[in-house]
Order: sequence, then C-alpha cells, then structure tokens
Amino acid sequence: MPELTRRRALGAVAGAAAAVAVAGTTAAAARTERTVSGPSAEPASFDEVFQGRRIQGAPSQAGGHHGGGHHGGGHGGGFAVHIDGEELHVMRNADGTWISVVNHYETFATPRAVARAAVAELQGAALVPLVTT
Repeated sequence: MPELTRRRALGAVAGAAAAVAVAGTTAAAARTERTVSGPSAEPASFDEVFQGRRIQGAPSQAGGHHGGGHHGGGHGGGFAVHIDGEELHVMRNADGTWISVVNHYETFATPRAVARAAVAELQGAALVPLVTT
C-alpha cells in the first residue's frame, strides 16, 4: 500500500469535496424544479422523452371538473398531461403546486415535474387510464 503523504491526503480531501459539490448542485436543481413561482404563473407546454417515455403537456380545452373516460379534463386547471399517449390525471392545488394520481401526496411546481416524477414512479409500467363515473 502506498505511503500516505500530505499531497495524497489533500488530493483525497479535494476529491471528496468535489463529490459533495456535485451532489449539492444536483439537489439544488431538484429543489429548483419544485420551487413554485406563484399560483398565477401559467405552466409551459412541453413535449419530451424522459427516461425513455414520451411526456407531453399543454393547455386543454376541458374545464375544471371530472370528464368522462380518460380524455376528459380533470382538475388540471385546463392543462392536460400525457405519458406515452395516455392521460396522466393531474390537479393544481390552491397554492399553485401540482399533484397527480401517481404521486398524490407529493407536490411539484410544474406539470412537467409531475410527469417526470410519475415516469420515475412507474418504473417502466404502463400508465393505466383513470376512469371516473
């Protein structure tokens, strides 16, 4: 085993500090994604592939009450979110945060963040349409 010198010890400390800095930056980015800019801020449309799944979100024509089947609006405040073409039921809370049927007890700042969290939670499973009667 090589002898521990001051230079090696400082190199190890610097490497550990860099790892902590990267972890802190990643955590800060996650917190920023969840930071709410205010309840009046309108969410942006999106269409991207996240972890191999196509997620889309855009303002919808549907209003604020449950619609029939899986194409009917919901509580999304006029915003529809889809994962691989299936609607993810989303709801905007009074404080401007968003939740979904998949992550019902975890709030997010944007519909995009809700969609990404749902994809991560599904772990490759198909999104089953929510049918309300």
